[in-house]
Amino acid sequence: MALAAFGGGAASAAAASPGGATATLDLAGVSDTIALWPHGAPGDLDPNRIEQVVERSTDTDIRDRAMSGISNPRMLVVRARQPKGGALVVIPGGGYRHIVVDKEGLETARWAAENGLTAFVLFHRLPGEGWADRANVPSRDAQRAVRLARHHAGRYRFDPARLAMIGFSAGGHVAAEASLNATSANVPVDAADREAGTPACTALLYPVVSMREPLAHAGSRRLLLGERPTAAAENAHSPDRNVSGNAPPFFLAHAEDDGAVSVQNTLAMRDALKAKGIVVETHLFAKGGHGFGMRRIDRGALSLWPQMFLAWLKEHGIA
Repeated sequence: MALAAFGGGAASAAAASPGGATATLDLAGVSDTIALWPHGAPGDLDPNRIEQVVERSTDTDIRDRAMSGISNPRMLVVRARQPKGGALVVIPGGGYRHIVVDKEGLETARWAAENGLTAFVLFHRLPGEGWADRANVPSRDAQRAVRLARHHAGRYRFDPARLAMIGFSAGGHVAAEASLNATSANVPVDAADREAGTPACTALLYPVVSMREPLAHAGSRRLLLGERPTAAAENAHSPDRNVSGNAPPFFLAHAEDDGAVSVQNTLAMRDALKAKGIVVETHLFAKGGHGFGMRRIDRGALSLWPQMFLAWLKEHGIA
């Protein structure tokens, strides 16, 4: 598996500023990029797809980039400053329209690195961008990411048994599906696919969970399942309906005033996990809205969620 710096070759991308100018995508702190599929991602139906990165922030001191058009799904590696033997796969959100690069992706990875965890930020395929088996491509990429991270554990100095996953919003949906269905990977392509595909534990932050009305996030459901999904497809891609007794432990956090993804998604996931006897820790915050990530969480008790998550990772032997 070849690794390369993000700044060049197939792994590079153009970023559009609010004014329309393009620039090289600057990713401070990223040491490597790992392509998920050495012979190209399977099921590509659109050879003309163009990767784009849009800068959404109007504040020159704050980055808020969104990536779409991903033909080359990959992981960005942020090495732990002082490795403590654990690792974290980070899956940003974006409603399946794009991937939120900074506030849920790289900022989470840098926080992890500061706490001794090697971080792998996943840029998965987006289901509405011309892929066969569209509903499964995000979770298949996440499963492949877990296996690849473990395959490179020696290089990055962590114990492959101490690999956790965190997903935000629609990335939470990806993380949940990957964690509950890790045996459903594609046909093996290399030695990495001999690694275990289930993370040791999984965290979901304000996650999209149900694909069924009235809980479903309409945009995520449409892009994942199409305009008129069948009840069978909705059930198959609602993680709360697919929990088994061998699921990993889960950490759940959600703000009750979330106006984009109902907190009932997290409650449904919690109930489903508990019904199967799975260890689950749940934190509900009165205020915080949607998409708070690691950024500007100076909102009372909400500001404590990273410390709560770190304590949970320590409890489960990751951090």
